[in-house]
Amino acid sequence: MHVKHDFPHAVREIPHLEIPLADGTRLAARLWLPEGAEQTPVPAILEYLPYRKRDGTVVRDELTHPYFAGHGYACLRVDIRGNGESEGLMLDEYLAQEQADGLEVIDWLARQPWCNGRVGMMGISWGGFNSLQLAAHRPEPLKAIITLCSTDDRYADDIHYKGGNLLLENLGWAATMLSFSAAVPDPALVGDSWRERWKHRLDNMPLMAETWLNHQTRDAYWRHGSVAVNYADIEAAVYCVGGWGDAYKNSIPRLMEQLHGPKKALIGPWIHKYPHFAVPDPAIGFLQEALRWWDHWLKGEETGVMDEPAGTFYLQDGLPPKPMHRERPGDWVRTEGWPSRHVEPHRYSLTDAGLVEGEAELTHPRIVNSPLTAGSQQGEYCAIWFGPDLPAEQSRDDAYAQVFDGAPVTEPVSILGKPRVRLRLASDQAGGQLTVRLNDIGPDGRVAMITYGVLNLGLREDLGRLDPPTPGEPLDVELELDMVGYRLPAGHRLRVSVSSANFPLLWPSRRRTALTLLPGAQRLELPVFHGETVANPFAPPESAPPARLETLRQPAPRRTVQEDVASGAVTTIVEDDLGAVRLLDHGLWVDQHCRETYTAHPEDADLARAEIVWHYRAGRDEGEGRFAVEVDSRYWLSADADTFFLEAEQVARDDGVEVHRRRWKTEVPRGAV
Repeated sequence: MHVKHDFPHAVREIPHLEIPLADGTRLAARLWLPEGAEQTPVPAILEYLPYRKRDGTVVRDELTHPYFAGHGYACLRVDIRGNGESEGLMLDEYLAQEQADGLEVIDWLARQPWCNGRVGMMGISWGGFNSLQLAAHRPEPLKAIITLCSTDDRYADDIHYKGGNLLLENLGWAATMLSFSAAVPDPALVGDSWRERWKHRLDNMPLMAETWLNHQTRDAYWRHGSVAVNYADIEAAVYCVGGWGDAYKNSIPRLMEQLHGPKKALIGPWIHKYPHFAVPDPAIGFLQEALRWWDHWLKGEETGVMDEPAGTFYLQDGLPPKPMHRERPGDWVRTEGWPSRHVEPHRYSLTDAGLVEGEAELTHPRIVNSPLTAGSQQGEYCAIWFGPDLPAEQSRDDAYAQVFDGAPVTEPVSILGKPRVRLRLASDQAGGQLTVRLNDIGPDGRVAMITYGVLNLGLREDLGRLDPPTPGEPLDVELELDMVGYRLPAGHRLRVSVSSANFPLLWPSRRRTALTLLPGAQRLELPVFHGETVANPFAPPESAPPARLETLRQPAPRRTVQEDVASGAVTTIVEDDLGAVRLLDHGLWVDQHCRETYTAHPEDADLARAEIVWHYRAGRDEGEGRFAVEVDSRYWLSADADTFFLEAEQVARDDGVEVHRRRWKTEVPRGAV
């Protein structure tokens, strides 16, 4: 990445300011201003999220916001109430209160003497969510947004449920927020009140996993904050950005198809990160691209950003499987939007002879009876921490599935879109999980995942209405796999893999379930791109100078799978070790580490267990401002056929002395999952 030190405008930073809200709460913010903005007001760019401007997002903030400020924008990074140095409490994600606060911030921002009244909003993940959500309120100053790695549908495409199945990431993210929200306000900014404010947060910490478990179908809880309820609410221009290694790419084709106003789309090979420093490479000059967007919509300049094709997608070349690639070779393609006339369905059939082109039928039933431990090579639902989180070699999981292999392709096949399968099957239980993976078999026999989809058979017709299957009764099922851009090399073969369990991606069904693929038509519809590739349309990545920090402990993310030979139980351990750093500008140090442990038994669903432990340490070592705090946060989940058993614990220490301990223990009835 090229680091820029000289910009058209000198930049002045205000590292901490407070924005007053109508109810008296004050939100903490960090502001970057181009010199002279008080005399000649400029447009503003807002990023609004809970992850602590002081330390949590400081590395990426330093790369990004001074860059835009150096090109003539006021950049405001705001912590949501109850986080960082912001006052108040945060009791859940995307609440009406959060949106109301955000609207007040936009109004405040537009009225500042250094702002000309025109506002853009940008964010990844949580910040991408609320960019869409606030745009749906149509605040007059908000003219355009860039939403990255976010979703229009909180039930279908967030970290809680997928295809109507309970994601283990539901517990994982609840544990993450239990730890993140317990981070201390920096005493250097808030003064002597920091202990009182910190204790107030700890005493009122919500058990988010309980809330999310209590909404097992797409009900009003999930419709709140889902702009898919009415896309017409959004009038601002929308640039939606994602990565093939990220969990949120499915929202992008829907936004492109359904939004009524100006829009663009970009999907690269990346995980859940901003594209100027994401992996796998190629990273791109995202800040330059964003600047073209802002200059057009906030300054009225003709940058050509809206004269180009609306969709830009990366076709990844097939590679041998690896849980994280440093680079994904491939090519860029551009489309007039989405759907695209350059993408045509290519039809295959699942037959006794394997996967064949055209229409044919399965003549003999196939039993899909995966052990509940199947899925250990699936990878993380959402690759966030630069660890080995992507799908590994798939042969082990394919051994627990029914597979349908195609013939070697004679020419590369460019897949762009959402593959779709149509199956006729029966379940031996009044429920069941379906996982379909589209895989790439290399000439050496190694198997890489291209994309996948999952479905809770009890929610097969409507994610908002439970309709359990009758055991043995035929079901016609349609399943859309995740959006993907992938080029199958010549000599490789496609494989469709069908399984009835996927742990630890999904919490297991109540009982081990056997599915029968019935004789008749079993179809795969593959979206094949027939257009031309283009030269890389993006400049090399640039950024502002990085944050000044000292690495105290290197991050060490790991993923291991352990099998108990005697019982057959399989345990997956994920170490999300974020390392430890000291921020040299103000001396604050932070150390964060998480360990996730997921265990399943091949036959007995009641033996499934999940335990997640987060360790947070922070402090300042010298002078009158010396302090040291630590918080240990734990979640446990188990279940029987009728009930989820949820436990959590949080212990906080101030300078080694325990100052807080709280334990939760609750039960949630199993309904749809």
